[in-house]
Parts: sequence; C-alpha cells; structure tokens
Amino acid sequence: MKVVSVVGMTGAGKSEVARLFEENGFIRIRFGDITDEEISKRGLELNEENERHIRELLRKEYGMSAYAILNLSRIDLARKQSDVVIDGLYSWEEYTFLKTYYGEDFYVVAVWASPKTRYARLTGRSNRRLTLEEAANRDRAEVENVDKGGPIAMADFTIINESSLKELKKEVKGVISRLRGGD
Repeated sequence: MKVVSVVGMTGAGKSEVARLFEENGFIRIRFGDITDEEISKRGLELNEENERHIRELLRKEYGMSAYAILNLSRIDLARKQSDVVIDGLYSWEEYTFLKTYYGEDFYVVAVWASPKTRYARLTGRSNRRLTLEEAANRDRAEVENVDKGGPIAMADFTIINESSLKELKKEVKGVISRLRGGD
C-alpha cells in the first residue's frame, strides 16, 4: 500500500487535498492531531501560540522527525487496510525518516499557493484562523526552524492551488490516477 504525504506552507490547501485523497479511498492521517491531543491533555487553549509551543516541545523531545515517529504506528495500522494520505508532513527529517522507512511506497505531493493567496485564506477561515502577523511568523518559523522547504522541493507531484476548488479537485484526481498507474 502507498503512503502519500501532502506538504506545503500553511494555507496552501494541504487539508483540502488530503480530504480529496480520503474521498478517493485513502485513509487520512493528520500529523497535527498529535499537537491537538497534547494541547488537550495539558488543558491548554487551542491557538497558534500553544500549538507552536507544543510542536517545539515534541521536536525537542523526539527530534525533528517527531511527527513521523509519533504517527508511525497509526500509518502502519491504516496501511494494512488501504493506501494512506498524510496531512501535514513538515520537516526534512520527517521526510527522510518516512522515505527510508517506506521506500518506493512513499510519495510526496506538494501543494503550492502564493503568500498573498494563503494569507487571505488564513485570515478568513473559520477554524484555526491566523492573523496576517501570525501567518507571516509561522511561514518564517517553518522555513527557518523546521526545514519545510526540503520536502516541498523533493515532491513527486506539485499542485498549484491558486484558483477554484473545482480546479483543485481536477488536479488531485490527476495525481491519484498517476499514483494508481493511470496515464
């Protein structure tokens, strides 16, 4: 079974792409659930500041491949039933860990949108909304502290998400078709 990881900057459309994979039979695993669970366990409010704090703590404890390590049993369990899509691989170390572990069964789909487009989405979304300043700070932190650019650069497929949901669905269906051996 294949393991497909969706990568991209915040607001690019990773979760939407992962949801579309899920609609096409993939089991979806959201790496950020680990953060949300830890925030809940500690009785903290779910917000950007607490999310960043927990992400940094987990990476300090487990290293930069923390989310791949902490989600590995979930991925392996899901993979027994179906192809898997990972929503939210972040670091180069997570990428290399999963690529080494799954080998030829591991694929990366990068979702790209311009900062202007992403920031408009982030300030307007109903859940996990960010201010312009929070969005820009998160971009800097992800590029400078998490090495997020590496997995994006090494993607097997890249989807440009600058227009409509209809166009995004068409792009995702094309990637899924190629993954499953079509054109």
